[in-house]
Amino acid sequence: MKTQINSLQELMAALANPTPATLELQTSILCPYALTLPAGFRLTGTDKDSCILSFSNSDGIGLTADNEVTDLTIQTNPNNRAIYLLSSQADLGTLTLKNLTITGQVQILTRAGTNKTQLIADNIDVVACDARRYSEQPQKYGVNVYQGAFTVYNFNSDTESMIKATLTNISLGRKGAPVIGSGLFVCGFGDKGGWVVAENITTGDIYSNGMLPYGQPDMITAGVFIVNGTKVKNITHTGTVTTYGVNDMVLDTWGEVEKWSAEKPITSYGPSGIGFVNFGVVNEFEAKDKIETFGLGARGFNQYDGTVAKATFHSLITHGNGSIGMQVSKPVGSITVKNGIVTNGTTGQTLVKGVIMELPADGVSIKPGGEIKQLSISGGITTHGNEVHSFSVEGGLVHQLDITGAVEANGEIPLLWLLLLRGKHP
Repeated sequence: MKTQINSLQELMAALANPTPATLELQTSILCPYALTLPAGFRLTGTDKDSCILSFSNSDGIGLTADNEVTDLTIQTNPNNRAIYLLSSQADLGTLTLKNLTITGQVQILTRAGTNKTQLIADNIDVVACDARRYSEQPQKYGVNVYQGAFTVYNFNSDTESMIKATLTNISLGRKGAPVIGSGLFVCGFGDKGGWVVAENITTGDIYSNGMLPYGQPDMITAGVFIVNGTKVKNITHTGTVTTYGVNDMVLDTWGEVEKWSAEKPITSYGPSGIGFVNFGVVNEFEAKDKIETFGLGARGFNQYDGTVAKATFHSLITHGNGSIGMQVSKPVGSITVKNGIVTNGTTGQTLVKGVIMELPADGVSIKPGGEIKQLSISGGITTHGNEVHSFSVEGGLVHQLDITGAVEANGEIPLLWLLLLRGKHP
C-alpha cells in the first residue's frame, strides 16, 4: 500500500494509521518535532532533490522495526540525529536505508533487549554532522572513541546479540568541510560480544575532524573506525579517506577484518593522526595509493596489538616531528612497501596508547615484542630529520629483509642502521 504525502498533516495522519504502508513524499516538508516510523512502515520520496524532509528543533526519524527510508534528503541540525533507533524489541527485522543525502548523524544503536538486527545501507551521503555529544563510547587501550557521522553500535552486552550489516557507498563530509567526531564508526559492545558482523563495507570519500584539543591523551577519533566486537569480511575504500584533527586516525581497527583495501590516498593533517593503525586482527590489508601524514607525531602505519597476516603499501610518507613511517610492536606476517618510505621530521611528541611520548621520526621502527616474518621495501628508505634512524630494531626481530633502493639518513647526525640494541637480526 502506497500513500502519497503532500503536507505535514498528511504525514502525521498516515503515521497514526495502524496498517503499515509506504509513505511517498511528493514535496519538501518541515517538521518541528521528531518522527517515529512504526514497525513495517516505509518512507520514501518521489525525487531526492526536491523532497527534503527537515527537522528544525529536534532529531529526525526514529526507526522501530522492519523500516525502510529511501530516496530522500533529510536535514537536521548537524549535532542532532537524522536517523536513529527507538525500539528495544528482541528482533528489529531488516532496516533499510538507501539513496539518502543527510545533514545530522545516522545512529543505528541497539540496546539491552535487542538481540537481532539486520541493517542494509546503500548510497548514503552525510553532508555535515557533529557526533561528539553522545555518551555511549567504547573504551580500550587507555582511550575513549567518539561516535561517527555514520554509526553502527551494538550496545547490548548479551553475547548472543548481533547486528548483521551491509554498508555500501557511504560518503561522509566534504574536502575542507569534514564531519565532526569520527566518520564511519562500527562497534560491538566488547571483545566478548555483542557483535556487529558485516559482510561488505564500501566507502566513497570520507573527511572527518575529531575536534579534540591538542594534548588530549585519552580520546581519539578516526575517519573509519572498526572497533572491538566487530567482524568484517571485506572493506573497500573507493574514495579518499582524510582526517584533520588531533588524535584523528585515518583507518583504525580494534576488531577483525578479513580483507581491507584502500584505492585512493589515505591522508591525515592533525597531530598524532596515524594513517593505518591496527590493534585488531587483519588478514589482508592493501593501500593502493600513498599513505601521507602532515601532523606532529602522525605516523604512517602502526601495529600496536593483534596482528596483520599480510600488508601491502604503495608508499608511506610523513612530514611531522615524531612521525614514524612504520612502527611494529607485535608479531606480524609479511609487509610490502612498493614505492618507499620517507619521513621529514625529527623528534616530537606523539600519542601512544593513551600516553603522550617523545619519539624520533624513524623510517622503520621495530619495538620490543615486534616481529616481522618478511619485510620487503622497494624504493628505499629516506629520513630527513636530525638524530633519527632510517631503520631501527629495538629488541624486535625481522626474519627476512629485502630493501631495494637507497637507505638514506639525511639529518645532521645520521644513524643509518641501528640494529641489535636488545634483539637480533638474521
